[in-house]
Amino acid sequence: MRGWSGLEILLRAAALSQGWLCGLALLSLTGCGSLLRNDNAEGVALYQQGNYQGAITHFQQALAQQPGSSDCFYNLGATYHQQAKLFARPVDMQTAEQYYHLCLARNPNHEACERGLAVLMVEQKRPAEAIALLQSWAERQPTNPNPQIELARLCEEHGDLRDAENHLMDALAIDPNNTRALVALGQIRESAGESALALANYSRAISIDPKQPAVSARVIALNTAAQANASRLAALPPPVLPPVNGSTPLPAAVSAAIENTGR
Repeated sequence: MRGWSGLEILLRAAALSQGWLCGLALLSLTGCGSLLRNDNAEGVALYQQGNYQGAITHFQQALAQQPGSSDCFYNLGATYHQQAKLFARPVDMQTAEQYYHLCLARNPNHEACERGLAVLMVEQKRPAEAIALLQSWAERQPTNPNPQIELARLCEEHGDLRDAENHLMDALAIDPNNTRALVALGQIRESAGESALALANYSRAISIDPKQPAVSARVIALNTAAQANASRLAALPPPVLPPVNGSTPLPAAVSAAIENTGR
């Protein structure tokens, strides 16, 4: 996953969706002054502890120090989003969406916010809006593979594996070394029974980033299955020759007996 520009430090804080392309809440620790950085850092620490109200307080203080900060808006949106999911409070989901929109109004290319808002829309049974959001992102950033990867995730979740595969191929056309797209494509192909293609995708992802234990495990499993299949085929008896001129071939033992009789 590509990072953001500037002084942003991305922290994996909590999963916002399930599946092979789960969206992660990436809380941003940014700011020009030490007070802002301290408030964001404290907010992230409280978020990780599950103290969402405390995190919100610190993120709001950071926003007061830097009004209009897209990162502060995103942090607040992600926190309300997580709180809404855990405690099933619709009002928190509405607040989260408002903060996501405020973030994107100030920074239309805020990747974590694009992802978070799309996930929120899907969770609220609004997939058409999520797709429109991601397609708009893709049009604004045609050299960024991430919108295509997120579109693939939505297609996969709705059972449209062919379109999901196409979006991932588009992502890899933009960035051939994108391990996220390679792994996702491998998972789709493995589920479709295309083990050789899946193995190729996983192996390339590992060659680019070896620190992927789950992917390494799939490579080992597929290699083991391929070797077992090759051994099974090698152990099979040779095929029976087809009939000559429409006649039925005699068993080898019978043919040998006839030959010996004629000597």
